[in-house]
Amino acid sequence: MDAIDSVFKRLKGFSKDSVRLVKCCHKPDGKEYYKVAISTAIRITIMGFIGFFVKLIFIPINNIIVGSEL
Repeated sequence: MDAIDSVFKRLKGFSKDSVRLVKCCHKPDGKEYYKVAISTAIRITIMGFIGFFVKLIFIPINNIIVGSEL
């Protein structure tokens, strides 16, 4: 019986925390949404360029290594 009570206690605490979180959340306005969208686009672009340059550097290195084994 003690195990069942501890499970229900955890579920009750989780549900209270979840309700509190939902009450604190708000829908972003247009200005906030625009800021988040622009910063996300910039970060994705930067990560793409980093990946491109890493691949650009390591393709010739890989060809030198693989070419020397033959």
